[in-house]
Amino acid sequence: MEIDGRSSEAMYECLLFDMDDTLYPMSLGLNLACRKNIEEFMLHYLHIEESEVPRKCLELYREHGTTMAGLKAHGYEFDNDEFHAYVHGRLPYELLKPDPILRNLLLSMPQRKIIFTNADEAHAAQVLSRLGLEDCFQGVICFETLNPSVGLGPVSSIDRLDEEQIEHVQTQILCKPSIQAIEAAIAIANVDPKRTIFFDDSVRNIASGKAAGLHTVIVGRSTLVPGADYALNSIHNIRESLPEIWEEEEEHLQPIIQPTAVETVVLASA
Repeated sequence: MEIDGRSSEAMYECLLFDMDDTLYPMSLGLNLACRKNIEEFMLHYLHIEESEVPRKCLELYREHGTTMAGLKAHGYEFDNDEFHAYVHGRLPYELLKPDPILRNLLLSMPQRKIIFTNADEAHAAQVLSRLGLEDCFQGVICFETLNPSVGLGPVSSIDRLDEEQIEHVQTQILCKPSIQAIEAAIAIANVDPKRTIFFDDSVRNIASGKAAGLHTVIVGRSTLVPGADYALNSIHNIRESLPEIWEEEEEHLQPIIQPTAVETVVLASA
């Protein structure tokens, strides 16, 4: 089997990237703005006691992976799209600027590159566009991908979850750091975890990624954390820390030239 003209025995066949606080630094402040919007949603739309909102927001995040998943698990009813529109639609996206250095790094990598985020499709599109990276990835695995019951159609189905996986997805919000979410992403992307590298800023996500069999890179830290194979202070340090991503191509002396513009699609699970 060959992938993009390369042997399936390549050391790595796919790079799986988290997006928020991974492709750009947490110091930009989008994370704090997002939390503020979530707390306002909890207060104004779910009528949770104001004094309880910050604590509850953090506890649900820690227990369920995202505050949204925690709210649903605790019986709060609200429209998923309305939640995402409120929480992400009001973010200061103007803080994100084009990153030509990261763009050039990504385009020079011969492997498939896929975004794997808990966020919704609209947010992913905004972030990638603002960073100037929208054509650097071959697919996006996002909230709608892992939770098809919200009504996402088959945009570009690379693989199909089996009936048991689909039933599991539809009974709860599936998101990182659950190993089930990571295994679902692996199935949707149709990759071999042993030849896939997973980049994420979350210690919990990295631990789950390693448990699912992925090679793992913690981003935004200078030291390793449990389950991490590599640590990057910044996503810009990839070439120095993981030269093997490029070395195989250089050894063949016939590098694959990746087009500067490729279509990024939301990968669908069904």
